[in-house]
Amino acid sequence: MRLPLVRLIGMLLLFALVSTFWSVSNGSKNKEKTLAIIKPDGLLGNYTDDIKKTILESGFCILKEKRVQLDEDTVASFYAEHSSKNFFASLIKYMTSGSVLVMILEKENAIADWRALMGPTDARKAKTTHPHSIRAMCGLDTERNCVHGSDSIKSAQREISFFFRELSADVVTEHDEL
Repeated sequence: MRLPLVRLIGMLLLFALVSTFWSVSNGSKNKEKTLAIIKPDGLLGNYTDDIKKTILESGFCILKEKRVQLDEDTVASFYAEHSSKNFFASLIKYMTSGSVLVMILEKENAIADWRALMGPTDARKAKTTHPHSIRAMCGLDTERNCVHGSDSIKSAQREISFFFRELSADVVTEHDEL
């Protein structure tokens, strides 16, 4: 009686292994990761729970998160592609004005879906054109727009590795959204 039980367990393990291989090779587990940041105005305005609830209700998994107080050098490095723009100094001041919550989000089409959920960069515009977006809910203007999201796969890889170095190799690319 013991041998058939061992065979049954072996067959179940083999079935689980084949099922896992099949689902991975057929793309059903083809999920994308993106970086999300709740900026100082989101944390100071007590929007964190509402934002995270919206994220989860929209089908994202929050794989990792950490609350950090950014310094000027970190912000300047993270937003280096904006260094020649006239708003760079105020961006550094704003992003160092309080803690931020940095998260890795995952789901199929995560980058585009997170960007759609955030709404337009200008929170004033978001309030009229995308009234259910996160930026409409808690943003104030183009700079103080409550959240950040990667704008491409390469940006997501670079940004995730910037804050979570243990998870991926550094990939340097440009992105043009705040």
